[in-house]
Amino acid sequence: MKNLSLRILLLIISSWLWGDLKPNMLIILADDCTYNDLPLYGGLNAKTPNIDRLAREGLTFNQAYVSSSMCQPCRAELYSGLYPMGNGCAWNHSGCRPNIQGMPQMLEKLGYRVGLAGKTHIRPSSVFPFEKVEGFDPNCVRNPTQPHNLKNIQEFMSRNKETPYCLVIALTEPHVPWVMGDASKYPPKKLKLPPNIADTPRTREDFSKYLAEITYMDSQVGEILASLKESGKEKNTLVLFSSEQGSQFPGCKWTTWNTGLHTALIARWPDKIEEGKRTEALVQYADVLPTLVELAGGNSKGFDGSSFAKVISGKVDTHRKYVYGMHNNFPEGPPYPTRTVSDGIYRLILNLTHEELFIEKHLMGLKGNAVLNNPYWATWVRDSWTKPEIYKLVKRYQSRPKMSFYHSLIDPYEMNDLAGIKKYQTKIEELKKELERWMKDQKDPGIQLDTMEAHQNAKAGNHLF
Repeated sequence: MKNLSLRILLLIISSWLWGDLKPNMLIILADDCTYNDLPLYGGLNAKTPNIDRLAREGLTFNQAYVSSSMCQPCRAELYSGLYPMGNGCAWNHSGCRPNIQGMPQMLEKLGYRVGLAGKTHIRPSSVFPFEKVEGFDPNCVRNPTQPHNLKNIQEFMSRNKETPYCLVIALTEPHVPWVMGDASKYPPKKLKLPPNIADTPRTREDFSKYLAEITYMDSQVGEILASLKESGKEKNTLVLFSSEQGSQFPGCKWTTWNTGLHTALIARWPDKIEEGKRTEALVQYADVLPTLVELAGGNSKGFDGSSFAKVISGKVDTHRKYVYGMHNNFPEGPPYPTRTVSDGIYRLILNLTHEELFIEKHLMGLKGNAVLNNPYWATWVRDSWTKPEIYKLVKRYQSRPKMSFYHSLIDPYEMNDLAGIKKYQTKIEELKKELERWMKDQKDPGIQLDTMEAHQNAKAGNHLF
């Protein structure tokens, strides 16, 4: 009786906030796109007219984060509403706990059709039984990326007008190998490189290709939004766009720096979300599914994350006090576990095996012809012998202190470590205490988690932690 009353109350609240109709939900994900390479967040190179238009028509989150800057863990967080320890996917190429329920089950219970087009990179399928929608490349890496086709997307959107849908379109771009788009529009010598990227000719060449693929991804966003409009369901559809984790340049993906964990997030819902607004509310991927569940009239409790429906309705401009992050490096390289917490202004990072060198096999690999290898890294190492500024970037990436502390608002690339400055010690202690609390609450064993044994057991569904 108590649960029934709660469900009725939630339905009343949802109806009051959003109207009588359950919204359709369209989630568009880029892949490996550093948030501040987008003009929307200060990027100086890329051209993204469709993403920019989406932002003008909706709400931009200035402070949105993933808890792990790798494809599989961040998608598991998005699709489960749980942090990596909660869903079990705390490494890349592993698997979630087989007893949890994901986005498909949660929303299907509320009357939704739930589909996924494009990249999957989540397991096991029993936890995430999305309806498979053809049309976009399902692979993590493809050279070249398969041409996309919107026919099945349009059919999914238009099918069964009485039943609401949630559709995730997970794009492959701009994930390496950066083969899509027109790189000639981004002449390497004219680019303005971010301060965490070493300035070598090969890096400029590859950064040009990366920018071209961002623009190609943006064109896909435009086509998807056009298809939504053609379906006649645009007005009652909540659109979420996110850039996922950072790109495959050093200091972004596979790290717990801001450029790894900070993600773009835009929410558009005509007549429900005020146009052209930005919010400083702290949110992370674990909050998305609870939000969707609440908007669908369900109970948004029981997740690690919490609903930010009141933020997108404009009723509040705050959400959570802290966002959290973790990185376990195996099997992408030798173990190198890191943990982080941020309040949106300051970031604290603990490097749990700081005595070791950080090594990532794809970024630093030159063996064979694997498309994930990034030859520009070798030019960083070579030029570090004669260029002190590049030496500093190589050292920053591979040799890290036990603890780092940054003022992320004024230093978004987190190039200036403030851990040793006296005036920040109170804030450092606050964040360190909070991070340790979160790790304990999550039953995170730290160093013991970043091992072959823990990874292989999780991959097999027999999680050790």
